[in-house]
Amino acid sequence: MNKHTQHISKIVLFVGALAIGTGCGKDWLTPKPLSFYEPDETFVDAAAMRAALVACARNARIEYYGDNPPILTEMLFSEVTVEGVTDKSGPPQDLNLLITPDGANENSADRARIYHYWNEGYKGIKYANTVISRIDDATYASAAERNSILGSALFHRALRYYRLCMQFGDVPAPMKEIVSPRTNFYTTKRDVILEYIKKDLDSAKGWVTDNVARGEVTKGAVLHLLTKVNLALGKFDDAIASAGAVIDGGAYSLMRQPFGATKKNVIWDLHRPENKSLGENREGLFYVIDRFGDGGYDGGMRIMRQAVPLWGSNISTPSGKKGTNDNTNPEFVQSNLYGRGIGRCRPTPYSLYEIWDDPNDLRHAKGNWMNMEDLVYNDMGLKTNNDPWYMKNLQLRNDAGGLLCVDTIRCWFGWPHYKIFVPDTENSPMQGGHSDWYIFRLAETYLLRAEAYYWKGQLGLAADDLNQVRTRAGCAPFAGTLDLSTILDERARELFFEEPRKTELTRMSIIFARTGKAAPNGKTYTMERISEENFFYDRIIAKNDFYRLGIVTNHGDKFTISPYHIFWPVPTKSIQSNVHGIINQNKGYVGTERNEAPKDAVDDQEK
Repeated sequence: MNKHTQHISKIVLFVGALAIGTGCGKDWLTPKPLSFYEPDETFVDAAAMRAALVACARNARIEYYGDNPPILTEMLFSEVTVEGVTDKSGPPQDLNLLITPDGANENSADRARIYHYWNEGYKGIKYANTVISRIDDATYASAAERNSILGSALFHRALRYYRLCMQFGDVPAPMKEIVSPRTNFYTTKRDVILEYIKKDLDSAKGWVTDNVARGEVTKGAVLHLLTKVNLALGKFDDAIASAGAVIDGGAYSLMRQPFGATKKNVIWDLHRPENKSLGENREGLFYVIDRFGDGGYDGGMRIMRQAVPLWGSNISTPSGKKGTNDNTNPEFVQSNLYGRGIGRCRPTPYSLYEIWDDPNDLRHAKGNWMNMEDLVYNDMGLKTNNDPWYMKNLQLRNDAGGLLCVDTIRCWFGWPHYKIFVPDTENSPMQGGHSDWYIFRLAETYLLRAEAYYWKGQLGLAADDLNQVRTRAGCAPFAGTLDLSTILDERARELFFEEPRKTELTRMSIIFARTGKAAPNGKTYTMERISEENFFYDRIIAKNDFYRLGIVTNHGDKFTISPYHIFWPVPTKSIQSNVHGIINQNKGYVGTERNEAPKDAVDDQEK
C-alpha cells in the first residue's frame, strides 16, 4: 500500500470511528450555517429598510460606470452620438441588422446594452417592491420615518418603470414583492403603468424631504420625475406645477458663480468630481455616489475611455511621421491631461457644430471644450529625429489637403472636457476614475417646465425657463421662435452624458402622437402608427448625418436606424421563459405573432 493510499485509509477509519461514536443518528450530517437570511427576520426596523434601498442606489449607479456604460446605448439611439468603434463588426452601428430580440439578450461591452436596461430595470423594481410590500413589517421612530422610506422606495420603482415604458413601451408591471418563481407575467399598457406611478409619486412628494444625504432620494428628485411622468401622460398643467415646486421651492438654485475647490468658471466647477456633492452646490437633485474604495463598479467611470477620441494612434504629422502616443513613456504624457480614449461615444456633427449658436457659451469655450487641434504631437520619435512638428498642435490635413488621420470617425472629434475629465488613479494611461454623477439636475427641471409651456403654446414662458439655462452658461437669451427643437438643442448642450436621450426622445414622440400637434418638421403623428412613423426617427434622420447618409466605417459597417427603434426589442429569453403568460414583443421585431392585448391593470400578485 503506497503512502497516498495509507493516508486515505486513515481518513476513512477516522470518519467511521466518528460516526460510531455519535451513534446511529444523522443530525451531525445536517449543515449548520453560521447565519440565516430570513426576510421576516431581516426587515424589522428602519435601518434594515434603508439598507435595502442601498441596492436601489447601486442599481442606478451602474448605468454610468464601467466599459461601454449603458447610458451610451441611450445616446446612440439619438441624434447626439453614434457608436464609434470601427475596427470590428458587432458594435451597434447597423442597428437594422444588430438590434434584434436575440441580440437584446446580449450585454457585453461590444454590444448595445439593451438587456442591461431590461434586467436591471426589473431588479430595481424587485428591490423597491421588497421595501414597499414589507413597509409595515418594521418598527420606526415615527410615522414620518416610515413614510420617508416608503416614499423613497416608490420613487425608485417609479424611476425604473418610467424608463422601461419609454424604452420598451408596454411592459409587465409587477407591483408586489415576488417571493417564489413565476412564469405567468403579462404585458400591461404603458399609460396604465404611468398613471399608477404618478399616484405613487404624488404620495411620495409629501413624504420625502430635501434634507437627506447626497445619493438618497430627495423631494426635488420625486417632483422632477413626476414632471416627466406628467409630460408623458399629456398632463401639462400638472407638469408645470411639479416642476415649479422644485424651481420655486427654495431648496435648489442654479449655480451661477465659480464655487468649490476649483473656482475656475461655473460650468467647469459644476462638473468637477470634488464639487458635485459639496453642500454649497445647490443644483443637484439626485446623484449616484462613487468614491475610490467604496466598492465602486469596474474601476470607476472610465468615461474618458468612452468619450475621448482614439488620439494616441492613427494620426500623422504633416511630415508623414507617427504623431501621437498615449502611453506613459513620452516626455509629455498627454493622457494625464485628457485621458486615453477609444472613441466609442462619437458625437455627431449636430452635437459638435450645429447646436453651438453663441461664441460666449462656456460649455463650448476653450479650456472647457477640447478640439483635436488643441492636442499636440508628442511621440518621442519626433523629438529623437528633430522633427519640427514635435509639441506643435495637431493638424487634420497637410499642405496638399491630404488627411493626416486614418480614421476620422474614431480618432478625430471634439468633446466636452469640462464634463468628461475625471482624474484616474487606477489606470495608466488614465481612462476616467471615480466620481459622483448627476442623474437629475435643476437645469433639466427648467428645460422640462419650458417643454410643458411649449406644449401649452405659452412660448414666452417657455423661453424664460430656457434662458435661465442659457444665460447661466454665458449665452445671450434666445430671441427667435421657440419650438421643441429649440429645447432639444439646449438639452444637447447642457445634458450630454447625463440625460437618457433615447428615453426623452421617445417620450416627446409619444406626446406628438397623443396630441396630434405638428412637430417642428411640420408633420403630425398618431399612436396607431407610432412604430411605423414617429418624431423619434424623423428627428434622428434630420440631425444625425451617420444614420441619414448611411456612412460606412473603414471596417465596412453601415450606420442605419429605423422608425420601429422608438421601442427596443424585448429580450427573447424573457419571453420564452415566461411559459404560462404572454410578454408582448414590439412591432418591427420577430415574435409579434404571439402578442395579445396588453392588460388594463397592473400586476398585484405576490407569487
